[in-house]
Amino acid sequence: MPETPSGRFVVQKHAATRLHYDFRLEMDGALKSWAVPKEPPAESNVKRLAVEVEDHPVSYITFEGTIPEGGYGAGTVEIWDSGTFVLESRKEDMIVFALHGKRLSGGYVLLRLKGGKNWLLFKRKQQ
Repeated sequence: MPETPSGRFVVQKHAATRLHYDFRLEMDGALKSWAVPKEPPAESNVKRLAVEVEDHPVSYITFEGTIPEGGYGAGTVEIWDSGTFVLESRKEDMIVFALHGKRLSGGYVLLRLKGGKNWLLFKRKQQ
């Protein structure tokens, strides 16, 4: 039986002051968002820092373009990957989900580090 998607996700490559990737999951009527300084992991042996940032409106899921100088997040934004996800487990300090995108697919985990805004994003090992 195929999994029923819980929502959509997007990864936006954001060339702002520093190049990073905005990882966003559609949850609770918003885009839960993390800034990932390096390319999100496609392999299971790679862990990435993911810094929690403010939620974004769901309408932002398709945004590509240039944010003008002087504006928050000024720089170029392009969609690096998108698709759907299936939420498997959600706790205060850990979110477990499966991504179904063009670049990222399979089981992933977001794990909060010591109750702050820093999380680890990693792909689970295939079983």
